[in-house]
Parts: sequence; C-alpha cells; structure tokens
Amino acid sequence: MKLIHGDCIDKMRDIPDNSIDMVMTSPPYDNLRDYGKDFTGWGEHIWKPVLDGIFRVLKDGGVCVWVVGDATINGSETGTSFKQALYWMEIGGKLHDTMIYQKINPMPLNDNRYTPSFEYMFVFSKGKPKSVNLIEERTIYGGSKNNGTYYKKDGTLVEKHGAGKDVKYYKVRSNIFSYPVGGDSNGHPAVFPLKLAKEHIISWSNESDTILDPFMGSGTTGVACHDLGRNFIGIELDEGYFKIAEDRIHEYQSQGRLF
Repeated sequence: MKLIHGDCIDKMRDIPDNSIDMVMTSPPYDNLRDYGKDFTGWGEHIWKPVLDGIFRVLKDGGVCVWVVGDATINGSETGTSFKQALYWMEIGGKLHDTMIYQKINPMPLNDNRYTPSFEYMFVFSKGKPKSVNLIEERTIYGGSKNNGTYYKKDGTLVEKHGAGKDVKYYKVRSNIFSYPVGGDSNGHPAVFPLKLAKEHIISWSNESDTILDPFMGSGTTGVACHDLGRNFIGIELDEGYFKIAEDRIHEYQSQGRLF
C-alpha cells in the first residue's frame, strides 16, 4: 500500500510508464462537491491531463474504471462524462464498455425531471484488456431445454442457436450493477460502494497486480485491494480526506481484516 498526499497530475509523473495494471477511480466531477482549499475546480484543465497521465502509466492491456456523472446546470446536463470518454479514445484508448452504477435507494429530488438514480462506469482500456474475469450470476431457467425461434433480417423464421440444448446454470452478468447508497460515508461526501470497487477489481485484474486510484478520497479502492490481494497506490489532494484514508487502510492492515 503506497499512499501519496498531493495533486495527482504532479504525483503521477513519478510513476513509471506502463507500470500500472488497473485504475479504479471516481473523479470529483462538475464541481458537485467542494474538496477543500487546494481544489481549483473541475474542468478540462484537470481531467484532460489526468487522463493523459493514466494512459501513460497503464500497461498495455490495462483498464481504467472511471465512475462519473454529470451535473445539471441552467436546466441542462453538462455532458462532461461523454466528453471524457471521447477524449480517452482521442488519445489512443478504447472505450471497452459503458456500464451503469444503479443506485437502489437514490435521494428523491423535487424537480421537473425523474429522480437521478445512476452514474456511468466507463471501462477504458489501453488496447485489448489483458485480464478479464467476468462475474457470473445464476440463471432462472438453468437445466431446462433451450427452445424457440426468431426472425432473421430477411424475415425468415429460424430456430435459436443452441435449441434443444440444456440452459446453463450461470451466465455473465449484465453491465448494469446495482448497489445501495449511503451508510458509512467515512467522512467523505461522495463515497462509492466498497462492493463496486471490489467487483471491478476482480473483473479487470489479477492477484498481485498494482491498482492506482488518483482520486483516493476515503480510501475505498485501497480497502478493496487489501482484501483482494492487490498492490495499491492511492493519491489524494485534500489533507483531511488523505488522513481518513490513511487511518482507515492502516486499521484494516493492522487487523488483517477481510470482507
């Protein structure tokens, strides 16, 4: 576990090229939160060099999970998240998957639009992902016979592929992951669920890999790495949040605590 206090744009310059297996992070998007006296606001002047730095330090085949949403300003969503995904492709990366973090218990809002209940989880990659351990879930009809028909584009009615074969008991999950929000915030105003971090780390890395979180916050990614046998580098600008993360991770290390 290597915890670094400072600006991630500067501190990532000390990380060698092509040395990080995976990045698991959620940036402080669209100034929805105040991250203290050292925070200069969120905009292209921050997220472009951050993504540049992430692309440089990732190994070929490395993955960056970028959990992000958009603010609503003057009656319109900013669309910043899409700009970031397009920029990643502009600098040579691939948008491997656009996933959804669905909040089971979102905060209701009195507004003229439906209650916002999700954030994007962009899975950026540097080439073809080298580590893919997709999580599976039990199927409803496992063990029964696969049957049925479907229409081809030309209107021809044909049997489904695998008709008559046994339905598998497990299948790969969809790209919508659902979690409850709230609970223990660990003193940070925008904490993503520990299970979210763990499930992505399992999906896109292997034991003993090195995971980077350039926006460490309260250290959730570090705690997940501790449990899953990954090396961790965390960078945090705000002194207060850095101390929370440091104390939290050291506590789990000293207790040898697993989840």
